[in-house]
Amino acid sequence: MHERSSVVELAESLRSELNRYSVGGKLPSSRVLVERYRVSPVTVSRALAQLVAEGLVVTRPGAGAYRAEPLPVTPRAGDTSWQEVALSADGATEPAPRAVDASGVLATLGIPATGVIDLSGGYLDAGLQPERAMAAALGRAGRRPGVWSRPPVDGLTELRAWFAREVGGAVTAADVLITAGGQTALTTALRALAAPGAPVLVESPTYPGLLAIARASGLRPVPVPVDPDGIRPELLSRAFAATGARVLICQPLFQNPTGALLSPDRGREVVRIAHAHGAFVVEDDFARRLAHQDAGPLPTPLAADDPDGVVVHVSSLTKATSPSLRVGALAARGPVLERLRAIQVVDSFFVPRPLQETALELVGSPAWGRHLRAVSAELTARRQSLAAAVLHGLPELALPHVPSGGYHLWLRLPDGASETAVVSAALRAGVAVAPGRPYFSAEPPAGHLRLSFAGVTGGAEISEAVRRLRTALDSVLGY
Repeated sequence: MHERSSVVELAESLRSELNRYSVGGKLPSSRVLVERYRVSPVTVSRALAQLVAEGLVVTRPGAGAYRAEPLPVTPRAGDTSWQEVALSADGATEPAPRAVDASGVLATLGIPATGVIDLSGGYLDAGLQPERAMAAALGRAGRRPGVWSRPPVDGLTELRAWFAREVGGAVTAADVLITAGGQTALTTALRALAAPGAPVLVESPTYPGLLAIARASGLRPVPVPVDPDGIRPELLSRAFAATGARVLICQPLFQNPTGALLSPDRGREVVRIAHAHGAFVVEDDFARRLAHQDAGPLPTPLAADDPDGVVVHVSSLTKATSPSLRVGALAARGPVLERLRAIQVVDSFFVPRPLQETALELVGSPAWGRHLRAVSAELTARRQSLAAAVLHGLPELALPHVPSGGYHLWLRLPDGASETAVVSAALRAGVAVAPGRPYFSAEPPAGHLRLSFAGVTGGAEISEAVRRLRTALDSVLGY
């Protein structure tokens, strides 16, 4: 049995038996519990710790576990309705509302119910995560002298240098700040570059987490359409002129959700346009380590060829490793770096040193290159399987672009089809898909679905997921 399930089950059994003991009564010893429930000593220890955390049991070193004093009677339920007024009373004077719709982010972070195939997530499934390599790196990091001491606020010099080399060009360790993942880096960048109420230009469609960050910061996202070659420069120039925006956030490499790849020529034009308008480009380079085998040579980051400090570069190790390895980086040049540093320090002081040391051990090990090659091969196979299954089994869904990197496909629903109804029917059929609406900062031109192939176990699960989605579509479209 899985260790986590064993802990939950043992804790539930002990909880149900507590009434057999008087207050202060001693529970059976750990050895007795091990024999009675046929679990490991570690499971017993964790189950008791859970009951201690709930206030049901107390432990005494060397003596055992005892039933705790009953918790005080729960006070009457309060009336929190006053908060509705308090939270909205100053709405009329705010430049932008502070209420944030995080549904698009939560859709990619949620864990579907048992039996539901997950095509909505944004992380690699456990079989693709480098668990052994990360465990080994964590062990080596734990033995480093001073691993629990306070790190430099900018991050470990060696790790900053590694991220700088990944960006390339003239970027050095002095231009890099270590962050707690890409989401934190984006939040820091937007808070540093745009004042509350200001417009910020975003790709349309774009990553819902970015839109949530912008709105939580009191900013006004302004959409600029993309095509298979990325953001459209002629529309970008008009958007800068019309809004006076001083920030553009874009994903040049395997854009989320369209998978678009910004060509080098178009990338240089984007930076030139931004510079001409006195604006920054926040380059979210989230998918560089998720290239497929047939991707060919990747364009260099926009920041690598930017002597004027127009580009603020964001990258992270999380997507290519594990949701819990939340280590990323900001790279910037010029006075803006000091503002980024100040906001980062105020928000979080620094990224925990053990996590930085673990990341450094991981990317410096031979296992790192092997892992990236394995991920590239598997993502390629999964993309091919999903694209073929969609084209064959779901022909009414338009698939305008098949990306050579990233972990998802972007599909357009038939005209008139209800996106909400399709997503709900899919979940009832046993497959979770991401609706397209949260990816647009304004009214979407049509209904869409984003299907992720990162969180599934392989081709067989992909085929079954598409079969279930077929059932859902038939129920909605009336076939």
